[in-house]
Amino acid sequence: MNKKQFEFKLPTKTFTFLLLPWLFFKKTVTFKTKYSQIVMVGLFKENTKIAIDSIRSQALRTFLTVFIIVIGITFLVGILTLTKALENNLFGNFASMGANTFSISQYDFSEQINQNDGEQKVNPIISYPQAKGFKDKFEFPFAATSLSFTASATAEVKFDNKKTDPEITILGADENFIPNNGFELESGRNFNSFDVDNNNYVCVLGANFKNGLFEGINPIDKTISVRGAKFKVIGLLKEKGATFGNNQDLRVIIPIQIGRSIFSQPNINYDIDVKVSNKQLLDEAVDNATLAMRRVRKQNPVEKDNFGISRSDDLIQRLGENIAVINIAAIAIGAITIFGSTIALMNIMLVSVSERTREIGIRKALGAKRGTIAWQFFTETFIISQMGGIIGIILGLLLGSLIASLAGFEFVIPWLAIMIAFATTFVVTIISGLYPAIKASKLDPVEALRYE
Repeated sequence: MNKKQFEFKLPTKTFTFLLLPWLFFKKTVTFKTKYSQIVMVGLFKENTKIAIDSIRSQALRTFLTVFIIVIGITFLVGILTLTKALENNLFGNFASMGANTFSISQYDFSEQINQNDGEQKVNPIISYPQAKGFKDKFEFPFAATSLSFTASATAEVKFDNKKTDPEITILGADENFIPNNGFELESGRNFNSFDVDNNNYVCVLGANFKNGLFEGINPIDKTISVRGAKFKVIGLLKEKGATFGNNQDLRVIIPIQIGRSIFSQPNINYDIDVKVSNKQLLDEAVDNATLAMRRVRKQNPVEKDNFGISRSDDLIQRLGENIAVINIAAIAIGAITIFGSTIALMNIMLVSVSERTREIGIRKALGAKRGTIAWQFFTETFIISQMGGIIGIILGLLLGSLIASLAGFEFVIPWLAIMIAFATTFVVTIISGLYPAIKASKLDPVEALRYE
């Protein structure tokens, strides 16, 4: 028997008839979905319009509530903006030195940052013979030692018939000072051992001289005058910025021996900076440097170190810990202020519900659902909190940038602070608006209509 005799064929008209209910159901569902979307959009526009009209009718009360929110957000964003600028500035300065450097100075700067409760003692200065003695004794492999001192912080520099204000810092240093401290040359060259050993009258300038004393002129190979001494400019540093008001771009670096001869004064304190090429040897280098410095200072084995050794990686870590504490304190204080604004916002919405009880009853009598009423009051809360949040973020950024510029820090947009502020305003909206919205939606329309 042929297989074709057993084939079953469904007539086309029958197949179309069976599909009609499914097609009708699909079109109905699609129509209902689009209709629901249109209705939702319309309700949202209507509730937003009613919310804005209500806010306008209570302008003074709304202003006071927004003002409280603005204070909290402004303080929060302002402090976080400032700490972010401080963090970037300090971290940039220490990180530029690398994680393989350490310095020897009169005191341990890292202990001062951490404010240890140890006994306060007065350490003797590091004199030039001691600094030179350390450099001669410390012969650690893959290590470069630099000596430097601040000759003057109020010097005046002259070029032709122009001169600077008496605010220039003069540093006496050797050929290793610039690389050991993370400075980079924009043009020209650094000192070399020949310049230092032969007391050549050469100098390296900070970046500000390019737009100040030498505006529109290439300073390389030009001659400047410092305290009557003539120096040939051999290098120009890249911009470094300021730290705690100390502008590192208003500097003139001269060979250390020439600096000692021109700026002779008693009790000059010298700084020692060491850079180790291999980071893995940094711990061993610090231990060797401690022993060498103790021998130079002639300390007996039972005495504590009367000098400080600060590692760049330790300083970065300690600074990070202290800045984190400041951020937490700022967030805590801001949270307290915002908590007050949350209570104030909830209060204004509860008062608004009480004052508009009759309006709610009329809307319910005309067919408004509980969800519609709740969404109306929640929209009002959202608008008020967002107004306060946006204004607070703007004012906080302006406040933080103003303080940062006055302190000499580079302003950086604190995206984390902005996100925290936006998240905070949403939390305020939910906490402040949920209960009044639910209370309004549960009002009995009959009782509400009786309300006077």
